[in-house]
Amino acid sequence: MSMHQETTLQAFDANAAQSAFAAHPDWTLNLEKGCARRLFQFEDFAQAFGFMAQMAVVSEAMNHHPEWFNVYNRVDITLTTHDAGGLSPRDKDWAERADKVYAAMRTGA
Repeated sequence: MSMHQETTLQAFDANAAQSAFAAHPDWTLNLEKGCARRLFQFEDFAQAFGFMAQMAVVSEAMNHHPEWFNVYNRVDITLTTHDAGGLSPRDKDWAERADKVYAAMRTGA
């Protein structure tokens, strides 16, 4: 079995998605499209890019890559699990990691 071999992921139903993201109120769920979105705002471009660099490492480790866009001090992120056809536990886990990295950057931890 390969290290990167994946098990089949199943998308959350609407109730499960809402429950999974309840602890992450800054993420907006679009249940029709099966995605979650958050806009992160930073002090400047370097801080925004630093966040993206940290989350790129997380993304590679999780083998889960968001759709994201950066303009100066903003990073706009959309999460979905294409293989599952919607939001999955992988998206919740990625959002949780992103929220923690963002909080640490904001507090200077």
